[in-house]
Amino acid sequence: MAKRDAASRAEKLRALIHYHNHRYHVLDQPEVSDAEYDALVRELQEIEAQYPDLITAESPTQRVGGERLSAFQAVRHPAPMLSLDNAFSADEVRVWHERVARRFSAGAKIALVAEPKIDGLTVVLHYEGGRFVLGVTRGDGYEGEDVTANLRTINSVPLTIPPQGVT
Repeated sequence: MAKRDAASRAEKLRALIHYHNHRYHVLDQPEVSDAEYDALVRELQEIEAQYPDLITAESPTQRVGGERLSAFQAVRHPAPMLSLDNAFSADEVRVWHERVARRFSAGAKIALVAEPKIDGLTVVLHYEGGRFVLGVTRGDGYEGEDVTANLRTINSVPLTIPPQGVT
């Protein structure tokens, strides 16, 4: 694809992805399937990989998650909740890990938790003294929504756990 065509397509993809992000994250009214959305993002990633000078700070490829719903209180995550960027193979996970590892000094110990993607809501559960005190959505990866009251209604969310270090 010629650079001029790529620039035009990237601009259209950014607008379309922003539109779908707003429908999904803010309005809770998605219009496309996750697979269709992921295909749009992948196409934009491929264009930006081919023409890195077309990457903009506002590109959805430079962000994680979406806007916080105003109905919920904002909560800042103690550490960023980063994304695997829809890694579908072991090689894609390896590339992601190498990219993340470059952010740290050589020899730094990096603790990671990765789980298979299951469509739904990602939350961080906070416990103090073994008691559930806060539940926060992933949001944009840096700030999420306080959904503690909602999570307390889910039977599979433990309200107490053994305090750390106690067996």
